[in-house]
Amino acid sequence: MVARGAGTGLSGGALPHAQGLLLCLTKLKNIISIDQELRTARVQPGVRNLEISQAVKHLGLYYAPDPSSQIACTIGGNVAENSGGVHCLKYGLTVHNIQQIKIVSIEGQLITLGGNGLDTPGYDLLALMTGSEGMLGVIVEVTVKLLPKPECTQTLLAAFDDVSKAGAAVANIISAGIIPAGLEMMDKLAIQAAEDFVHAGYPKNAAAILLCELDGNRGEVDTHTLAVHEILITSGATEVRTARDEQQGITFWKGRKSAFPAVGRISPDYYCMDGTIPRKKLAHVLLEMTEMSQQYGLAIANVFHAGDGNLHPLILYDANIPGELQRAEDFGANILELCIKVGGTITGEHGVGMEKLNQMCVQFELTELNQFHAVKAAFDPKSLLNPGKAIPTLHRCAEFGAMHIHDGKLPHPELERF
Repeated sequence: MVARGAGTGLSGGALPHAQGLLLCLTKLKNIISIDQELRTARVQPGVRNLEISQAVKHLGLYYAPDPSSQIACTIGGNVAENSGGVHCLKYGLTVHNIQQIKIVSIEGQLITLGGNGLDTPGYDLLALMTGSEGMLGVIVEVTVKLLPKPECTQTLLAAFDDVSKAGAAVANIISAGIIPAGLEMMDKLAIQAAEDFVHAGYPKNAAAILLCELDGNRGEVDTHTLAVHEILITSGATEVRTARDEQQGITFWKGRKSAFPAVGRISPDYYCMDGTIPRKKLAHVLLEMTEMSQQYGLAIANVFHAGDGNLHPLILYDANIPGELQRAEDFGANILELCIKVGGTITGEHGVGMEKLNQMCVQFELTELNQFHAVKAAFDPKSLLNPGKAIPTLHRCAEFGAMHIHDGKLPHPELERF
C-alpha cells in the first residue's frame, strides 16, 4: 500500500506498485482547528502547504516551511519527506515546525505522536516518523506550529563574476553570526533563464547571484542589512542591490521561485537533483559539476539553498535523443556520490524514494542498513507500506558493488526483497 499526497515529490517515493493499492489522501483536506494562543493549527494530511499560511494570515501568523511546490504539495507529504524550502536556513525543516501527528499503523491502530507540550515522555517517534517516506505508517492528522509574521523584511541581491566568490560570501555571512531567513544562489544559466521568463531585473552577465533575505524587528534588520552589504562587497561582489521596497523584494524572489519552470523553457527536459554538502565545499563542488557537465555533454543550471548547502542542480537533456536520459541519470548519480565524498548527504529535502537507492548503498555501511531494516520491520513486519522505497536491500547493494554479502545470507529474511 502506497500513501500519496499531491504527487509533487521528485524521487519517486509515491510511485505505485502493480500489485498494490494507492491510498490517495488529497480528499482529507480540512483545517480542523486553529489555536491563536498556542500558535498551532490542526490539519488533515491533504491540506496544501500554502493553504495553512493563507488561513492564518489575518491573525498575523504563518507556517514557515515553504517548498517550491507549496501551492500544490500537501502537509502529509511534507511530513513524509521532511520538506524544507527557501526559509529552512533560519526556521528549519518540517520536523522543526510540527508539534503532533496522528498515524494509522499497518495493523489499523490510530497512534498519536508528540503533543502540545515542549517535550513529551518516551522516545521521539515524531522525529522518526518525519521523513520516513510512508514506510512506517499513514499520516492522518498534523498539528503544525505557527509563527508571527516578522515586523519587517529586507532583500539584497548580489552579483558575482565567479561562483567561488559567491560561495565564499555565503560562508562569510554565516560565520559573521548572521542567519538570514533565506540565502539562495543561482548560476549564469539559471539567471538568464529566469530573467528571460519573469524579468526580475537580474544581471544576465553575472556568473552567479546571491539572494539574501533578512527579517526581524526594524533595528535588527537595518543593522544586519548594512553588515551583509559590507560582507558581500568584501567577498568580491561586483554589484549589490538592496530592495527599495517590499514590491522590489518580491520581484527579486520571483525569479528564484520561477527558476525551475524558466529552465523548462530552454530545454525539452531536465533532471532535478537534491544533495547537501558542507558550505565550505560549495566552490569545489560547483567546479566539479562544471567539469562533469563537459564530460557528459549536458548543460547544468544551478539553483539552490546556499545557506545550508542544499544543492538542486538541473541537468538539461532531450529524452527524444537516444542515450541522453541515461547520461542525465548517470550524471545525477555522480553528483550525489560527489556530495558523499565531500562529507555531505544524498538528500536535503526530496527524500530517497526509488531514485537514490543505489546511492544509499554508497553512503551507508552494512551495520547502518541493518538498523534501517530493523526499524522498518518493527513498524511493518510484512513490508506492506511503500515497499521497495528509501531503504535498499542488501542484495541490491551487493549488486551495486558497495558491499559484499557473505555466504549469500541476508539479515531480516522476513522483509520482501526488491
